[in-house]
Amino acid sequence: MVSESNRLIARRYELVRELGRGGMGVVWEGRDTLLNRQVAIKEVVLPDGLSPGDQERHLMRTVREARTAAKLNHPSVVGIYDVVEEDGRPWIVMELLRCPTIEEVVLSTGALPVREAAAVGRQVLSALRTAHEAGILHRDVKPSNILMTEDGRAVLTDFGIATVEGDSSLTSTGMVTGSPSFLAPERVRAADAGPASDLWSLGATLYACMVGRSPFERGDPMATLNALLSEEPDYRRIPPIMHPVLRGLLRKEPEDRVDAEEADRLLEAIAATKPAADDRDVPDKKGGGRGRALIAGGAAAALVVAVGAAGYFKFASPAEGTPRASAQPAAATSPLTPSAAQTPAPSATPTPSVTRAAPAVRAWTSPDGWSIMRPIGWKGARQEAYTEWTRRDGNAHLGVQAIYSKLDPNEIMRDSGETLSQNAENVVNRGRRTVTHQGVRAVEWQFSWTAGAAGDAPWATPGTRYREVRRALAIGDTAYILSWTVAENQWLRSRGLMRQVINSFTVGT
Repeated sequence: MVSESNRLIARRYELVRELGRGGMGVVWEGRDTLLNRQVAIKEVVLPDGLSPGDQERHLMRTVREARTAAKLNHPSVVGIYDVVEEDGRPWIVMELLRCPTIEEVVLSTGALPVREAAAVGRQVLSALRTAHEAGILHRDVKPSNILMTEDGRAVLTDFGIATVEGDSSLTSTGMVTGSPSFLAPERVRAADAGPASDLWSLGATLYACMVGRSPFERGDPMATLNALLSEEPDYRRIPPIMHPVLRGLLRKEPEDRVDAEEADRLLEAIAATKPAADDRDVPDKKGGGRGRALIAGGAAAALVVAVGAAGYFKFASPAEGTPRASAQPAAATSPLTPSAAQTPAPSATPTPSVTRAAPAVRAWTSPDGWSIMRPIGWKGARQEAYTEWTRRDGNAHLGVQAIYSKLDPNEIMRDSGETLSQNAENVVNRGRRTVTHQGVRAVEWQFSWTAGAAGDAPWATPGTRYREVRRALAIGDTAYILSWTVAENQWLRSRGLMRQVINSFTVGT
Protein backbone atom coordinates (compact mmCIF):
# COMPACT_ATOMS: atom_id res chain seq x y z
CA MET A 1 0.00 0.00 0.00
CA VAL A 2 1.49 3.33 -1.07
CA SER A 3 0.55 6.36 0.96
CA GLU A 4 -0.46 9.70 -0.51
CA SER A 5 1.35 12.96 0.07
CA ASN A 6 -0.05 15.45 2.60
CA ARG A 7 -1.39 12.57 4.66
CA LEU A 8 -0.83 12.75 8.41
CA ILE A 9 0.77 9.79 10.15
CA ALA A 10 -0.04 9.34 13.83
CA ARG A 11 -1.87 12.69 13.59
CA ARG A 12 1.51 14.44 13.68
CA TYR A 13 3.84 13.66 10.77
CA GLU A 14 2.88 15.01 7.36
CA LEU A 15 4.03 13.18 4.22
CA VAL A 16 5.32 15.85 1.83
CA ARG A 17 6.73 13.87 -1.09
CA GLU A 18 8.22 10.49 -1.86
CA LEU A 19 12.02 10.43 -1.96
CA GLY A 20 12.64 6.82 -2.89
CA ARG A 21 11.64 3.23 -2.39
CA GLY A 22 13.34 -0.11 -2.02
CA GLY A 23 12.75 -3.68 -0.91
CA MET A 24 11.99 -2.76 2.70
CA GLY A 25 9.79 0.28 2.18
CA VAL A 26 9.28 3.84 1.02
CA VAL A 27 11.01 6.94 2.33
CA TRP A 28 9.20 10.25 2.39
CA GLU A 29 10.25 13.80 3.00
CA GLY A 30 8.02 14.81 5.86
CA ARG A 31 7.24 17.50 8.38
CA ASP A 32 6.79 17.16 12.10
CA THR A 33 3.75 19.37 12.57
CA LEU A 34 4.27 19.55 16.35
CA LEU A 35 7.88 20.74 16.27
CA ASN A 36 7.62 22.30 12.78
CA ARG A 37 10.79 20.66 11.44
CA GLN A 38 11.61 18.63 8.34
CA VAL A 39 12.10 14.91 8.83
CA ALA A 40 12.50 11.74 6.81
CA ILE A 41 9.78 9.15 7.30
CA LYS A 42 10.34 5.52 6.40
CA GLU A 43 7.22 3.52 5.62
CA VAL A 44 8.12 -0.12 6.25
CA VAL A 45 6.63 -2.46 3.65
CA LEU A 46 7.33 -6.17 3.90
CA PRO A 47 7.80 -8.43 0.85
CA ASP A 48 4.81 -10.24 -0.55
CA GLY A 49 4.29 -13.88 0.29
CA LEU A 50 4.94 -13.78 4.03
CA SER A 51 2.49 -15.59 6.27
CA PRO A 52 0.56 -13.45 8.77
CA GLY A 53 2.70 -14.87 11.55
CA ASP A 54 5.94 -14.00 9.75
CA GLN A 55 4.66 -10.51 9.00
CA GLU A 56 3.82 -9.95 12.65
CA ARG A 57 7.22 -11.19 13.83
CA HIS A 58 9.10 -9.10 11.28
CA LEU A 59 7.14 -5.97 12.09
CA MET A 60 7.63 -6.41 15.83
CA ARG A 61 11.34 -6.94 15.28
CA THR A 62 11.56 -3.85 13.08
CA VAL A 63 9.87 -1.69 15.70
CA ARG A 64 12.07 -3.09 18.47
CA GLU A 65 15.30 -2.54 16.54
CA ALA A 66 14.30 0.95 15.44
CA ARG A 67 13.52 1.92 19.02
CA THR A 68 16.83 0.49 20.15
CA ALA A 69 18.68 2.32 17.37
CA ALA A 70 16.96 5.54 18.42
CA LYS A 71 18.91 5.32 21.67
CA LEU A 72 22.24 5.48 19.82
CA ASN A 73 23.90 8.85 20.20
CA HIS A 74 26.74 8.99 17.71
CA PRO A 75 27.75 11.64 15.13
CA SER A 76 28.06 8.95 12.44
CA VAL A 77 24.61 7.45 13.01
CA VAL A 78 21.58 9.02 11.38
CA GLY A 79 19.21 10.15 14.11
CA ILE A 80 15.93 8.30 14.69
CA TYR A 81 13.33 10.55 16.31
CA ASP A 82 10.25 8.39 16.64
CA VAL A 83 8.62 5.07 15.72
CA VAL A 84 4.85 5.02 15.27
CA GLU A 85 2.37 2.48 13.98
CA GLU A 86 -0.31 3.18 11.38
CA ASP A 87 -2.26 0.79 9.17
CA GLY A 88 -0.76 -2.13 11.06
CA ARG A 89 2.87 -1.36 10.17
CA PRO A 90 5.66 0.81 11.56
CA TRP A 91 6.66 4.25 10.32
CA ILE A 92 10.12 5.40 11.37
CA VAL A 93 10.75 9.13 11.73
CA MET A 94 14.38 10.09 11.11
CA GLU A 95 16.82 12.91 10.66
CA LEU A 96 16.66 14.37 7.15
CA LEU A 97 20.13 14.98 5.71
CA ARG A 98 20.93 16.94 2.56
CA CYS A 99 24.14 15.40 1.26
CA PRO A 100 25.29 12.77 -1.23
CA THR A 101 26.17 9.18 -0.44
CA ILE A 102 29.70 7.83 -0.70
CA GLU A 103 28.56 5.91 -3.77
CA GLU A 104 27.51 9.15 -5.45
CA VAL A 105 30.67 10.98 -4.42
CA VAL A 106 32.85 8.26 -5.96
CA LEU A 107 30.73 8.22 -9.10
CA SER A 108 30.91 12.00 -9.46
CA THR A 109 34.58 12.61 -8.63
CA GLY A 110 36.39 9.29 -8.82
CA ALA A 111 38.11 7.19 -6.16
CA LEU A 112 38.56 8.66 -2.72
CA PRO A 113 42.17 9.43 -1.77
CA VAL A 114 43.24 6.66 0.60
CA ARG A 115 43.61 8.98 3.60
CA GLU A 116 40.08 10.22 3.10
CA ALA A 117 38.81 6.65 2.63
CA ALA A 118 40.55 5.66 5.86
CA ALA A 119 38.96 8.60 7.68
CA VAL A 120 35.53 7.55 6.40
CA GLY A 121 36.25 3.98 7.44
CA ARG A 122 37.17 5.03 10.97
CA GLN A 123 33.96 7.02 11.37
CA VAL A 124 31.79 4.18 10.13
CA LEU A 125 33.72 1.71 12.26
CA SER A 126 33.16 3.88 15.31
CA ALA A 127 29.43 3.94 14.60
CA LEU A 128 29.40 0.14 14.20
CA ARG A 129 31.28 -0.40 17.46
CA THR A 130 28.77 1.76 19.30
CA ALA A 131 25.89 -0.19 17.77
CA HIS A 132 27.46 -3.58 18.42
CA GLU A 133 27.95 -2.69 22.07
CA ALA A 134 24.20 -1.98 22.19
CA GLY A 135 23.43 -5.33 20.57
CA ILE A 136 22.52 -3.88 17.17
CA LEU A 137 23.77 -5.27 13.85
CA HIS A 138 23.53 -3.04 10.83
CA ARG A 139 23.43 -5.83 8.20
CA ASP A 140 23.53 -3.48 5.20
CA VAL A 141 26.80 -1.52 5.29
CA LYS A 142 27.53 -0.31 1.75
CA PRO A 143 28.51 2.94 -0.01
CA SER A 144 24.91 3.90 -0.76
CA ASN A 145 24.09 3.74 2.97
CA ILE A 146 26.85 6.17 3.99
CA LEU A 147 26.25 9.88 3.61
CA MET A 148 29.08 12.41 3.26
CA THR A 149 28.47 15.87 4.64
CA GLU A 150 30.26 18.93 3.31
CA ASP A 151 32.55 19.03 6.35
CA GLY A 152 33.74 15.44 5.83
CA ARG A 153 31.42 13.77 8.35
CA ALA A 154 30.41 10.22 7.33
CA VAL A 155 26.93 9.18 8.50
CA LEU A 156 25.69 5.60 8.39
CA THR A 157 22.00 5.29 7.58
CA ASP A 158 19.39 2.55 8.07
CA PHE A 159 20.86 1.56 11.43
CA GLY A 160 19.19 -1.54 12.80
CA ILE A 161 16.34 -1.31 10.32
CA ALA A 162 17.97 -2.12 6.99
CA THR A 163 16.90 -5.74 7.41
CA VAL A 164 15.06 -7.67 10.07
CA GLU A 165 16.30 -10.69 11.96
CA GLY A 166 16.01 -13.80 9.84
CA ASP A 167 16.15 -11.82 6.58
CA SER A 168 19.67 -12.60 5.41
CA SER A 169 18.94 -11.29 1.91
CA LEU A 170 18.22 -14.87 0.91
CA THR A 171 14.77 -16.42 0.98
CA SER A 172 14.09 -19.95 2.13
CA THR A 173 14.40 -21.06 -1.50
CA GLY A 174 17.84 -19.46 -1.83
CA MET A 175 16.78 -16.67 -4.17
CA VAL A 176 18.51 -13.33 -3.72
CA THR A 177 16.12 -10.61 -2.52
CA GLY A 178 18.65 -7.80 -2.28
CA SER A 179 21.98 -6.77 -3.76
CA PRO A 180 24.51 -9.39 -2.61
CA SER A 181 27.63 -7.37 -3.41
CA PHE A 182 28.41 -6.38 0.18
CA LEU A 183 27.08 -9.44 2.05
CA ALA A 184 29.43 -11.41 4.28
CA PRO A 185 29.92 -15.07 3.28
CA GLU A 186 28.32 -16.37 6.48
CA ARG A 187 25.15 -14.48 5.66
CA VAL A 188 25.05 -16.09 2.23
CA ARG A 189 25.54 -19.50 3.87
CA ALA A 190 22.70 -18.68 6.29
CA ALA A 191 25.11 -19.25 9.19
CA ASP A 192 25.15 -17.24 12.40
CA ALA A 193 26.07 -13.66 11.58
CA GLY A 194 27.45 -11.32 14.22
CA PRO A 195 29.45 -8.09 14.38
CA ALA A 196 32.14 -9.59 12.13
CA SER A 197 29.62 -9.59 9.28
CA ASP A 198 29.33 -5.82 9.47
CA LEU A 199 33.14 -5.59 9.43
CA TRP A 200 33.26 -7.66 6.23
CA SER A 201 30.76 -5.26 4.63
CA LEU A 202 32.89 -2.32 5.78
CA GLY A 203 35.90 -3.89 4.05
CA ALA A 204 33.95 -4.33 0.80
CA THR A 205 32.78 -0.72 1.12
CA LEU A 206 36.32 0.61 1.54
CA TYR A 207 37.36 -1.41 -1.51
CA ALA A 208 34.51 0.22 -3.47
CA CYS A 209 35.79 3.65 -2.40
CA MET A 210 39.01 2.81 -4.27
CA VAL A 211 37.61 1.06 -7.34
CA GLY A 212 33.98 2.12 -7.67
CA ARG A 213 32.38 -1.27 -7.03
CA SER A 214 32.38 -4.19 -4.60
CA PRO A 215 35.32 -6.60 -5.04
CA PHE A 216 32.83 -9.38 -5.73
CA GLU A 217 30.39 -7.62 -8.06
CA ARG A 218 29.95 -9.73 -11.20
CA GLY A 219 26.82 -8.19 -12.74
CA ASP A 220 24.64 -11.19 -11.91
CA PRO A 221 23.40 -11.95 -8.36
CA MET A 222 24.29 -15.63 -8.34
CA ALA A 223 27.69 -15.03 -9.96
CA THR A 224 28.35 -12.40 -7.29
CA LEU A 225 27.39 -14.83 -4.52
CA ASN A 226 29.68 -17.48 -5.96
CA ALA A 227 32.53 -14.96 -6.18
CA LEU A 228 32.31 -13.84 -2.57
CA LEU A 229 32.16 -17.47 -1.40
CA SER A 230 35.01 -18.81 -3.51
CA GLU A 231 37.18 -15.99 -4.92
CA GLU A 232 39.64 -13.53 -3.43
CA PRO A 233 39.54 -9.79 -4.22
CA ASP A 234 41.78 -8.36 -6.92
CA TYR A 235 43.98 -5.80 -5.14
CA ARG A 236 45.96 -4.62 -8.17
CA ARG A 237 44.02 -1.34 -8.38
CA ILE A 238 44.19 -0.74 -4.63
CA PRO A 239 47.04 1.36 -3.16
CA PRO A 240 49.36 -1.03 -1.25
CA ILE A 241 48.94 0.91 1.98
CA MET A 242 45.29 -0.24 2.06
CA HIS A 243 46.04 -3.94 1.52
CA PRO A 244 46.54 -5.02 5.17
CA VAL A 245 43.23 -3.64 6.46
CA LEU A 246 41.27 -4.87 3.45
CA ARG A 247 42.79 -8.34 3.58
CA GLY A 248 42.08 -8.46 7.29
CA LEU A 249 38.43 -7.44 6.93
CA LEU A 250 37.70 -9.60 3.88
CA ARG A 251 38.71 -12.99 5.22
CA LYS A 252 36.08 -15.60 4.41
CA GLU A 253 35.66 -16.96 7.94
CA PRO A 254 34.44 -14.46 10.54
CA GLU A 255 36.76 -15.82 13.23
CA ASP A 256 39.77 -15.08 10.99
CA ARG A 257 38.93 -11.42 10.42
CA VAL A 258 40.58 -8.56 12.22
CA ASP A 259 38.42 -7.19 15.02
CA ALA A 260 37.17 -3.62 15.24
CA GLU A 261 40.06 -2.50 17.44
CA GLU A 262 42.72 -3.79 15.05
CA ALA A 263 40.87 -2.41 12.01
CA ASP A 264 40.74 1.01 13.65
CA ARG A 265 44.47 0.88 14.40
CA LEU A 266 45.27 0.08 10.76
CA LEU A 267 42.96 2.80 9.43
CA GLU A 268 44.37 5.34 11.86
CA ALA A 269 47.87 4.64 10.59
CA ILE A 270 46.72 5.18 6.98
CA ALA A 271 44.90 8.41 7.81
CA ALA A 272 48.04 9.75 9.52
CA THR A 273 50.36 9.24 6.53
CA LYS A 274 51.58 12.13 4.41
CA PRO A 275 49.77 12.81 1.12
CA ALA A 276 52.82 12.01 -1.02
CA ALA A 277 52.99 8.53 0.48
CA ASP A 278 49.44 7.42 -0.09
CA ASP A 279 47.54 9.47 -2.67
CA ARG A 280 48.49 7.39 -5.65
CA ASP A 281 46.20 8.80 -8.33
CA VAL A 282 44.25 11.67 -6.82
CA PRO A 283 46.17 14.83 -5.79
CA ASP A 284 45.56 16.25 -2.35
CA LYS A 285 42.98 19.02 -2.59
CA LYS A 286 43.15 22.27 -0.71
CA GLY A 287 40.23 23.08 1.51
CA GLY A 288 39.38 19.65 2.86
CA GLY A 289 37.97 16.33 1.76
CA ARG A 290 36.10 15.18 -1.31
CA GLY A 291 32.70 16.09 0.08
CA ARG A 292 33.95 19.57 0.95
CA ALA A 293 35.45 20.01 -2.50
CA LEU A 294 32.07 19.25 -4.05
CA ILE A 295 30.33 21.90 -1.97
CA ALA A 296 33.14 24.42 -2.50
CA GLY A 297 32.75 23.90 -6.24
CA GLY A 298 29.19 25.18 -6.01
CA ALA A 299 27.43 21.83 -6.35
CA ALA A 300 24.09 21.45 -4.60
CA ALA A 301 23.65 18.21 -2.66
CA ALA A 302 20.34 16.42 -3.07
CA LEU A 303 18.02 15.07 -0.45
CA VAL A 304 19.49 11.75 0.64
CA VAL A 305 17.93 9.74 3.43
CA ALA A 306 18.11 6.36 5.09
CA VAL A 307 16.68 3.99 2.50
CA GLY A 308 17.67 1.41 -0.07
CA ALA A 309 15.57 3.39 -2.51
CA ALA A 310 14.67 2.80 -6.12
CA GLY A 311 16.29 4.92 -8.77
CA TYR A 312 14.77 5.45 -12.17
CA PHE A 313 15.33 4.32 -15.73
CA LYS A 314 14.78 6.85 -18.42
CA PHE A 315 11.32 6.06 -19.76
CA ALA A 316 11.45 2.66 -18.05
CA SER A 317 10.16 0.96 -14.96
CA PRO A 318 11.84 1.61 -11.57
CA ALA A 319 14.80 -0.54 -10.55
CA GLU A 320 16.55 -1.04 -7.24
CA GLY A 321 19.06 1.65 -6.42
CA THR A 322 19.45 4.82 -4.44
CA PRO A 323 18.20 8.39 -4.62
CA ARG A 324 20.21 10.55 -6.96
CA ALA A 325 22.54 13.23 -5.62
CA SER A 326 23.01 16.42 -7.52
CA ALA A 327 26.68 16.66 -6.59
CA GLN A 328 28.55 18.11 -9.55
CA PRO A 329 31.07 15.73 -11.19
CA ALA A 330 34.61 17.00 -10.90
CA ALA A 331 37.59 16.15 -13.07
CA ALA A 332 37.58 12.38 -12.69
CA THR A 333 34.61 10.40 -13.96
CA SER A 334 35.87 6.83 -14.03
CA PRO A 335 35.91 4.80 -10.80
CA LEU A 336 39.53 5.92 -10.48
CA THR A 337 40.95 8.71 -12.63
CA PRO A 338 41.52 9.28 -16.35
CA SER A 339 44.53 7.56 -17.84
CA ALA A 340 47.63 9.51 -18.74
CA ALA A 341 46.65 9.28 -22.39
CA GLN A 342 43.42 11.12 -21.65
CA THR A 343 44.82 13.73 -19.26
CA PRO A 344 47.15 16.42 -20.64
CA ALA A 345 50.53 16.33 -18.94
CA PRO A 346 51.54 19.51 -17.11
CA SER A 347 53.98 21.64 -19.03
CA ALA A 348 57.34 22.36 -17.41
CA THR A 349 57.47 25.74 -19.18
CA PRO A 350 53.94 27.05 -19.57
CA THR A 351 53.43 29.66 -22.25
CA PRO A 352 50.87 32.23 -21.13
CA SER A 353 50.37 33.55 -24.67
CA VAL A 354 49.05 30.22 -25.95
CA THR A 355 45.39 29.49 -25.21
CA ARG A 356 44.29 25.87 -25.33
CA ALA A 357 40.67 24.97 -25.89
CA ALA A 358 39.30 23.07 -22.92
CA PRO A 359 38.35 19.48 -23.82
CA ALA A 360 34.59 18.92 -24.07
CA VAL A 361 34.62 15.24 -23.10
CA ARG A 362 36.51 12.81 -20.92
CA ALA A 363 36.61 9.02 -20.89
CA TRP A 364 34.52 7.22 -18.28
CA THR A 365 34.73 3.45 -17.76
CA SER A 366 31.90 1.56 -16.11
CA PRO A 367 32.64 -1.19 -13.57
CA ASP A 368 30.67 -3.40 -15.97
CA GLY A 369 33.34 -3.04 -18.64
CA TRP A 370 31.98 -0.50 -21.12
CA SER A 371 33.29 3.02 -21.64
CA ILE A 372 32.15 6.28 -23.18
CA MET A 373 33.47 9.81 -23.68
CA ARG A 374 31.09 11.73 -21.43
CA PRO A 375 30.70 15.54 -21.51
CA ILE A 376 32.81 17.32 -18.90
CA GLY A 377 30.89 19.19 -16.21
CA TRP A 378 27.69 17.15 -16.44
CA LYS A 379 26.22 15.61 -13.28
CA GLY A 380 26.59 11.83 -13.15
CA ALA A 381 24.56 9.11 -11.46
CA ARG A 382 24.64 5.34 -11.72
CA GLN A 383 22.25 2.51 -10.94
CA GLU A 384 22.79 -1.22 -11.36
CA ALA A 385 22.01 -1.19 -15.09
CA TYR A 386 21.65 2.51 -15.93
CA THR A 387 24.22 5.30 -15.98
CA GLU A 388 23.43 8.89 -16.84
CA TRP A 389 24.80 12.41 -16.99
CA THR A 390 22.78 15.64 -17.00
CA ARG A 391 24.03 19.06 -18.07
CA ARG A 392 24.03 21.60 -15.27
CA ASP A 393 21.21 23.66 -16.78
CA GLY A 394 19.04 20.53 -17.08
CA ASN A 395 18.55 20.97 -20.86
CA ALA A 396 20.70 18.04 -22.01
CA HIS A 397 20.99 14.41 -20.89
CA LEU A 398 23.06 11.33 -21.74
CA GLY A 399 22.03 7.82 -20.72
CA VAL A 400 23.45 4.30 -21.07
CA GLN A 401 21.14 1.43 -20.20
CA ALA A 402 22.34 -2.18 -20.08
CA ILE A 403 19.86 -4.99 -20.69
CA TYR A 404 21.28 -8.31 -19.55
CA SER A 405 19.66 -10.33 -22.29
CA LYS A 406 20.64 -11.00 -25.89
CA LEU A 407 17.95 -9.10 -27.77
CA ASP A 408 17.77 -7.92 -31.36
CA PRO A 409 18.27 -4.12 -31.64
CA ASN A 410 14.96 -3.83 -33.53
CA GLU A 411 13.15 -5.54 -30.65
CA ILE A 412 14.86 -3.27 -28.16
CA MET A 413 13.87 -0.13 -30.05
CA ARG A 414 10.30 -1.33 -30.52
CA ASP A 415 9.91 -1.95 -26.78
CA SER A 416 11.60 1.38 -26.06
CA GLY A 417 9.11 3.16 -28.31
CA GLU A 418 6.14 1.56 -26.59
CA THR A 419 7.41 2.74 -23.20
CA LEU A 420 8.07 6.22 -24.58
CA SER A 421 4.48 6.64 -25.79
CA GLN A 422 3.27 6.04 -22.24
CA ASN A 423 5.49 8.68 -20.63
CA ALA A 424 5.98 11.50 -23.14
CA GLU A 425 3.63 13.84 -24.96
CA ASN A 426 3.41 14.87 -28.62
CA VAL A 427 6.01 12.38 -29.85
CA VAL A 428 7.11 13.07 -33.44
CA ASN A 429 9.10 10.37 -35.26
CA ARG A 430 12.03 11.90 -37.18
CA GLY A 431 13.43 8.72 -38.65
CA ARG A 432 14.83 5.30 -37.83
CA ARG A 433 17.79 3.69 -39.54
CA THR A 434 20.29 0.86 -39.28
CA VAL A 435 23.86 1.97 -38.58
CA THR A 436 27.19 0.29 -37.89
CA HIS A 437 28.58 1.00 -34.44
CA GLN A 438 32.25 0.03 -34.28
CA GLY A 439 31.64 -3.05 -36.41
CA VAL A 440 28.33 -4.01 -34.75
CA ARG A 441 24.90 -3.56 -36.32
CA ALA A 442 22.80 -1.04 -34.42
CA VAL A 443 19.45 0.67 -34.78
CA GLU A 444 19.22 4.44 -34.34
CA TRP A 445 16.01 6.38 -33.80
CA GLN A 446 15.56 10.15 -33.73
CA PHE A 447 12.39 11.77 -32.40
CA SER A 448 11.00 14.82 -30.61
CA TRP A 449 8.81 14.84 -27.51
CA THR A 450 7.37 17.11 -24.87
CA ALA A 451 7.99 16.41 -21.19
CA GLY A 452 4.80 15.84 -19.25
CA ALA A 453 4.16 16.55 -15.60
CA ALA A 454 4.20 12.85 -14.68
CA GLY A 455 7.00 11.59 -16.93
CA ASP A 456 9.72 9.13 -15.89
CA ALA A 457 12.57 11.56 -16.62
CA PRO A 458 13.08 13.57 -13.40
CA TRP A 459 15.70 15.77 -15.04
CA ALA A 460 13.25 16.98 -17.73
CA THR A 461 11.25 20.21 -17.33
CA PRO A 462 7.50 19.71 -17.87
CA GLY A 463 6.31 21.45 -21.01
CA THR A 464 9.80 21.63 -22.55
CA ARG A 465 10.23 20.26 -26.07
CA TYR A 466 13.19 17.88 -26.48
CA ARG A 467 14.85 16.10 -29.37
CA GLU A 468 16.46 12.75 -28.74
CA VAL A 469 18.62 10.16 -30.46
CA ARG A 470 18.55 6.57 -29.24
CA ARG A 471 20.91 3.88 -30.46
CA ALA A 472 20.36 0.21 -29.61
CA LEU A 473 23.02 -2.47 -30.07
CA ALA A 474 23.79 -5.93 -28.74
CA ILE A 475 27.27 -7.20 -27.82
CA GLY A 476 27.60 -10.74 -26.50
CA ASP A 477 24.79 -11.47 -24.03
CA THR A 478 24.13 -7.82 -23.22
CA ALA A 479 22.18 -5.19 -25.12
CA TYR A 480 22.68 -1.44 -24.68
CA ILE A 481 20.53 1.63 -25.29
CA LEU A 482 22.43 4.88 -25.71
CA SER A 483 20.35 8.05 -25.51
CA TRP A 484 21.20 11.69 -26.10
CA THR A 485 18.50 14.26 -25.33
CA VAL A 486 18.66 18.04 -25.65
CA ALA A 487 16.17 20.91 -25.67
CA GLU A 488 14.96 21.13 -29.27
CA ASN A 489 15.98 24.76 -29.70
CA GLN A 490 19.58 23.71 -28.91
CA TRP A 491 19.64 20.67 -31.17
CA LEU A 492 21.63 22.00 -34.10
CA ARG A 493 24.56 23.30 -32.08
CA SER A 494 24.77 20.08 -30.03
CA ARG A 495 24.87 17.60 -32.93
CA GLY A 496 28.65 17.48 -33.20
CA LEU A 497 29.13 16.75 -29.52
CA MET A 498 26.31 14.19 -29.64
CA ARG A 499 27.96 12.24 -32.45
CA GLN A 500 31.33 12.34 -30.70
CA VAL A 501 29.85 10.97 -27.49
CA ILE A 502 27.51 8.32 -28.95
CA ASN A 503 30.12 6.99 -31.37
CA SER A 504 32.72 6.67 -28.58
CA PHE A 505 30.77 3.95 -26.75
CA THR A 506 32.81 0.73 -26.55
CA VAL A 507 32.55 -2.54 -24.65
CA GLY A 508 35.72 -4.19 -23.38
CA THR A 509 36.49 -7.74 -24.43
